[in-house]
Amino acid sequence: MKDFKDLIVWQKAMELVTEVYCLVKRLPKEELFSLSDQIRRAVISIPSNIAEGHGRNSTKEFIQFLAIAKGSKAELETQLLICVKIHYLNNSDIEIAINLIKEVGKMLNALQKSLIPNNYALQPHS
Repeated sequence: MKDFKDLIVWQKAMELVTEVYCLVKRLPKEELFSLSDQIRRAVISIPSNIAEGHGRNSTKEFIQFLAIAKGSKAELETQLLICVKIHYLNNSDIEIAINLIKEVGKMLNALQKSLIPNNYALQPHS
Protein backbone atom coordinates (compact mmCIF):
# COMPACT_ATOMS: atom_id res chain seq x y z
CA MET A 1 0.00 0.00 0.00
CA LYS A 2 1.66 3.19 -1.18
CA ASP A 3 -0.65 5.85 0.21
CA PHE A 4 -2.61 6.08 3.46
CA LYS A 5 -5.55 7.46 1.46
CA ASP A 6 -5.91 3.99 -0.09
CA LEU A 7 -6.72 2.49 3.32
CA ILE A 8 -10.46 1.89 3.63
CA VAL A 9 -10.23 2.45 7.38
CA TRP A 10 -8.80 5.94 6.74
CA GLN A 11 -11.62 6.64 4.24
CA LYS A 12 -14.26 5.52 6.78
CA ALA A 13 -12.60 7.62 9.48
CA MET A 14 -12.87 10.63 7.16
CA GLU A 15 -16.60 9.91 6.73
CA LEU A 16 -16.83 9.88 10.51
CA VAL A 17 -15.15 13.30 10.67
CA THR A 18 -17.77 14.73 8.31
CA GLU A 19 -20.66 13.20 10.26
CA VAL A 20 -19.36 14.36 13.63
CA TYR A 21 -18.67 17.90 12.43
CA CYS A 22 -22.34 18.11 11.39
CA LEU A 23 -23.36 16.94 14.87
CA VAL A 24 -21.09 19.42 16.64
CA LYS A 25 -22.80 22.30 14.82
CA ARG A 26 -25.98 21.34 16.71
CA LEU A 27 -24.43 21.74 20.15
CA PRO A 28 -25.10 24.89 22.20
CA LYS A 29 -22.79 27.83 21.55
CA GLU A 30 -21.60 27.78 25.17
CA GLU A 31 -19.99 24.41 24.38
CA LEU A 32 -17.93 25.86 21.54
CA PHE A 33 -14.63 25.81 23.44
CA SER A 34 -15.22 22.83 25.68
CA LEU A 35 -17.15 19.72 24.66
CA SER A 36 -17.40 20.72 20.99
CA ASP A 37 -13.66 21.32 20.83
CA GLN A 38 -12.90 18.00 22.54
CA ILE A 39 -15.18 16.13 20.13
CA ARG A 40 -13.56 17.74 17.10
CA ARG A 41 -10.07 16.94 18.40
CA ALA A 42 -10.98 13.29 19.06
CA VAL A 43 -12.58 12.70 15.65
CA ILE A 44 -9.73 14.42 13.79
CA SER A 45 -7.23 12.31 15.71
CA ILE A 46 -8.55 9.05 14.25
CA PRO A 47 -7.69 9.50 10.54
CA SER A 48 -4.70 11.67 11.45
CA ASN A 49 -3.09 8.89 13.49
CA ILE A 50 -3.82 6.33 10.79
CA ALA A 51 -2.08 8.59 8.27
CA GLU A 52 0.84 9.44 10.54
CA GLY A 53 1.43 5.82 11.49
CA HIS A 54 1.36 4.76 7.85
CA GLY A 55 3.83 7.51 7.01
CA ARG A 56 6.36 6.39 9.61
CA ASN A 57 7.55 3.49 7.41
CA SER A 58 7.81 1.26 10.48
CA THR A 59 5.33 -1.51 11.19
CA LYS A 60 5.93 -1.19 14.92
CA GLU A 61 5.17 2.54 14.84
CA PHE A 62 2.16 2.01 12.57
CA ILE A 63 0.71 -0.46 15.10
CA GLN A 64 1.33 2.09 17.87
CA PHE A 65 -0.44 4.88 15.95
CA LEU A 66 -3.37 2.57 15.23
CA ALA A 67 -3.63 2.02 18.99
CA ILE A 68 -3.73 5.79 19.49
CA ALA A 69 -6.49 6.03 16.87
CA LYS A 70 -8.43 3.35 18.79
CA GLY A 71 -8.08 5.43 21.95
CA SER A 72 -9.42 8.50 20.16
CA LYS A 73 -12.30 6.40 18.85
CA ALA A 74 -13.24 5.41 22.40
CA GLU A 75 -12.90 9.01 23.54
CA LEU A 76 -15.17 10.20 20.73
CA GLU A 77 -17.82 7.58 21.50
CA THR A 78 -17.77 8.62 25.16
CA GLN A 79 -18.16 12.28 24.27
CA LEU A 80 -21.12 11.60 21.98
CA LEU A 81 -22.77 9.54 24.72
CA ILE A 82 -22.19 12.45 27.11
CA CYS A 83 -24.04 14.70 24.64
CA VAL A 84 -27.00 12.34 24.84
CA LYS A 85 -26.76 12.04 28.63
CA ILE A 86 -26.90 15.81 29.09
CA HIS A 87 -29.66 16.16 26.46
CA TYR A 88 -27.69 18.10 23.84
CA LEU A 89 -28.40 15.30 21.34
CA ASN A 90 -30.52 12.18 21.34
CA ASN A 91 -29.68 8.59 20.41
CA SER A 92 -31.14 8.93 16.93
CA ASP A 93 -28.95 12.01 16.32
CA ILE A 94 -25.76 10.07 16.98
CA GLU A 95 -26.80 6.74 15.44
CA ILE A 96 -24.90 7.17 12.17
CA ALA A 97 -21.78 8.34 13.99
CA ILE A 98 -21.93 5.47 16.48
CA ASN A 99 -22.29 2.95 13.63
CA LEU A 100 -19.29 4.50 11.87
CA ILE A 101 -17.33 4.42 15.14
CA LYS A 102 -18.05 0.70 15.49
CA GLU A 103 -17.12 0.03 11.87
CA VAL A 104 -13.87 2.00 12.12
CA GLY A 105 -13.07 0.19 15.37
CA LYS A 106 -13.45 -3.22 13.74
CA MET A 107 -11.31 -2.12 10.82
CA LEU A 108 -8.60 -0.72 13.11
CA ASN A 109 -8.52 -4.00 15.02
CA ALA A 110 -8.28 -6.04 11.81
CA LEU A 111 -5.54 -3.84 10.36
CA GLN A 112 -3.59 -3.89 13.61
CA LYS A 113 -3.82 -7.70 13.82
CA SER A 114 -2.74 -8.06 10.19
CA LEU A 115 0.45 -6.13 10.93
CA ILE A 116 1.47 -8.19 13.95
CA PRO A 117 3.81 -11.12 13.26
CA ASN A 118 2.42 -14.55 14.17
CA ASN A 119 4.75 -14.95 17.14
CA TYR A 120 3.71 -11.65 18.71
CA ALA A 121 0.29 -10.92 20.13
CA LEU A 122 -1.20 -7.72 21.49
CA GLN A 123 -1.53 -7.96 25.22
CA PRO A 124 -4.97 -6.78 26.34
CA HIS A 125 -4.99 -4.44 29.29
CA SER A 126 -7.36 -4.67 32.20
